[in-house]
Amino acid sequence: MRLSDELPVDHRLATVYRWGAGVCGAILLVFGCLGFADRLSPFDTAGTQLAGMSTNGLLSLISVVFGLLLVAGAVIGGNVASTVNLVVGTLFLLSGFYHVFVLDRPANFLDFGMPNVVFTFVMGLLISTFGMYGRVSGKLPHDNPYWRRRHPREAARESWDARRRARTPVVLASPEGARALPADRSRR
Repeated sequence: MRLSDELPVDHRLATVYRWGAGVCGAILLVFGCLGFADRLSPFDTAGTQLAGMSTNGLLSLISVVFGLLLVAGAVIGGNVASTVNLVVGTLFLLSGFYHVFVLDRPANFLDFGMPNVVFTFVMGLLISTFGMYGRVSGKLPHDNPYWRRRHPREAARESWDARRRARTPVVLASPEGARALPADRSRR
């Protein structure tokens, strides 16, 4: 089974995925573009500050690339936006863990400081949450397409029961007695 088989084609959650990807992508694009506007050198670790975080040219480039990736996911929308959010959010979280361990070491080539690490964790959690929204839960409602895809037998049984209930006659009580009316009046 492929990951794309597990995803619904069209659902109201696609709006959440699109907005989440678009807003987070725009934030990253602004940060990266401000870094380019300051003409930062690519591997400078001298502590140049931008929006309260240390940065260099390479970090600006990475921010623009991931910002464009998130915006592209938002433009495409649907399952693509959800998957892009999950992947980018996970990469941000992994980057945050990496940079916690390389603070004040030569391996800190992106010139991360503690505000960068906090921003990376917050942004990674936010992006991942947008990607997982309505997709990862133990208590998804039965009309959720993710639940229906994961439980095809139960979904088919519920669908069959709903169709059967729609076809059965409705019994109305009246003072003269009970009488049956068909659910579909065109069959009379």
